[in-house]
Amino acid sequence: MADIAALDRELNEMILAGDALEAFEKFYAEECVMQDQGFDPWVGKATNRDREKDFFSKLTEVRAFELTHSAVGDHISFSVWNNDYTHEEWGEMKYTQVAVRHWNDDGKVVKERFYRG
Repeated sequence: MADIAALDRELNEMILAGDALEAFEKFYAEECVMQDQGFDPWVGKATNRDREKDFFSKLTEVRAFELTHSAVGDHISFSVWNNDYTHEEWGEMKYTQVAVRHWNDDGKVVKERFYRG
């Protein structure tokens, strides 16, 4: 079984280093499902890859993507992020977000859901 704590830590470190798209390729399963609060789920790695690329391509200024807390359980991890950025479509965005990741035995994220506070 995969060491979820180590994998989640590496994933978060890549995001913090500005390598979120590379982290997505490395850690997400082909059948991954992602969902943001208030939206229907996005199904499949290709769909989520396109969505991630679109999001990052439209960031005009990043003031913070800050990891404040994380925890790991049995096939699940939680990360609390403070996000502060400007997006060309949405304008200035500042919020706290919790990412809940479900991992398979192979060490890949199969489901991720985001909650905003």
